[in-house]
Amino acid sequence: MDVSDVKGLQAEVRKRMSGHIDYVRKEMAQVRTGRATTGLLDGIHVEAYGSRMPLNQVAGLSIPEPSMIVAQPFDGSLMGAIERAIRASDLGLNPANDGKVIRIPIPALNDERRKELSRHVHKMTEEARNQVRTVRRDANDKLKKMLKEHEISEDDEKRALAEVQKATDEHIKSIDELQQKKDAELLNR
Repeated sequence: MDVSDVKGLQAEVRKRMSGHIDYVRKEMAQVRTGRATTGLLDGIHVEAYGSRMPLNQVAGLSIPEPSMIVAQPFDGSLMGAIERAIRASDLGLNPANDGKVIRIPIPALNDERRKELSRHVHKMTEEARNQVRTVRRDANDKLKKMLKEHEISEDDEKRALAEVQKATDEHIKSIDELQQKKDAELLNR
């Protein structure tokens, strides 16, 4: 192994850390803030055509007003299945079917529910930070092993460890910013 292997390791570290940030970003999009967003319905799957399909693959989703999502099924026969799937989700939504579209009003959140959702966001972001730290630990272990087996010099190892720490700090900062932004959405309404 040589310096190019160290660069490959650093690229892999950044890619894995970024993957954890993307995951937590998607998870946070599903946390309800009292404002309509189609990301809120990403986790809902509908029984259609003999299998479970994501809601956005069986219906067009739109937001005609800040507290309303409208689902327009591509196939009218799926109207009941879509409505059941939305009711069965743990989002606490109450869809209304008018025969052509399904209107999903987004109720305002009370203070207790906002705090509960904020705690959930904090838990998700702490898990993401731990995942990023795990990537750092794995990379550091590989670098130490490479040094022990005389595949890289001590200077290369020190530079690589510093680079891994820099990537870790950047990604944890991004996670913290996501958490602060979501908290602001939840608690300042």
